[in-house]
Amino acid sequence: MAISYIPVYGIIQNMENVSGQCCQQLVTLRTEEGVVRLILDPDTYVIGSIRLRPGMSVAAFYDGNAPVPLIYPPQYRALIIGQRNPLENIAVNFFDSTLTASDNSLKLNPGPSTNVITSNGQRFSCSLANQTLIVYYRATTRSIPPQTTPRKIIVLCK
Repeated sequence: MAISYIPVYGIIQNMENVSGQCCQQLVTLRTEEGVVRLILDPDTYVIGSIRLRPGMSVAAFYDGNAPVPLIYPPQYRALIIGQRNPLENIAVNFFDSTLTASDNSLKLNPGPSTNVITSNGQRFSCSLANQTLIVYYRATTRSIPPQTTPRKIIVLCK
């Protein structure tokens, strides 16, 4: 089954190690819906390898198909997390041969100013089709699916 990237947007309130696990951290976010806890482990992709800290606005993505414990506050294993500019949207999805997201939520129209890189920061000059992409964008059209010219695309090469 394909990964279904579900976003969580919020402000980091607290960060702590998971009960003696030095390579896992529990991040508490304040979101519009309330408190959410995220587990970050060595497999979590931190966009740009930035150092996360309390007070930072972030976007995190977890697998909507993965099992989660029925606890409050909700707790998810973060697959991807990165700093977020409140004036910009971040989407993660698989984009097909027409650069349409697998859930039909977005269609990409990359322009000459779109910065396209790999997850390790290198330039990506191959086709964006049939790839999982992290997309930074602002405005979209009112069409279905909404269309955008992204500012930045990160290709998650697998």
